[in-house]
Amino acid sequence: MHINNQNIGCLFDLDGVLVDTAVYHYKAWKDLANSLGFDFTEAQNEHLKGVNRMRSLDMILEWGGVEKTAAEKEVLATTKNEAYVKMISKMTESEVLPGSLKLLQDLKASGIKIALGSASKNSGLILERTGLAPLFDAIVDGNHVGTSKPDPEVFLKGAGLLGVEAQHCIVFEDAQAGVQAAIAGKMKVVGIGQAANLMGADVVISDLSGITVEEIVALIK
Repeated sequence: MHINNQNIGCLFDLDGVLVDTAVYHYKAWKDLANSLGFDFTEAQNEHLKGVNRMRSLDMILEWGGVEKTAAEKEVLATTKNEAYVKMISKMTESEVLPGSLKLLQDLKASGIKIALGSASKNSGLILERTGLAPLFDAIVDGNHVGTSKPDPEVFLKGAGLLGVEAQHCIVFEDAQAGVQAAIAGKMKVVGIGQAANLMGADVVISDLSGITVEEIVALIK
């Protein structure tokens, strides 16, 4: 079966795939936890990968044994986000992960469509600060979806915006919930990281320098 490159879509998660903003999320959450009188560890932070802001806050409050009203939670989530945005506003192109820029450029040059599929509500700012924004044909993030991964909504919307069928899409993910979302959406998955944390991925690489456009196309064809 021959599929034209124009009918292939690549959907990228943001944090941990293209850029590493996890360190900023961790610092902002840790500062918030400390202000509430308890600590927040890097091991706990691992559990928040791919989880949206309010659910993350609920998990952290649970770990800290702290109860808050819905209104108080809104204030806390806003406080965390403001601290995070202040940090990512200082990001530069040097923070793009190895291989990311070259792969995006190669995909673009080959006519393959590119979308972002991220839970982040600050993806626009991050892509702008790191110089990646012009390489994307569509952006679907936490401002456009109502459900978190492992629900496939974010990727299905991305495929729709690209005008590409789900089975002709390849998702790039660093979190198990994201891999599950891609599989639920009937898409191929390239996992970034350790295979043990990415069950079900079609291919696992350590970063985006570990795969070529030809190998990506071969996953579909």
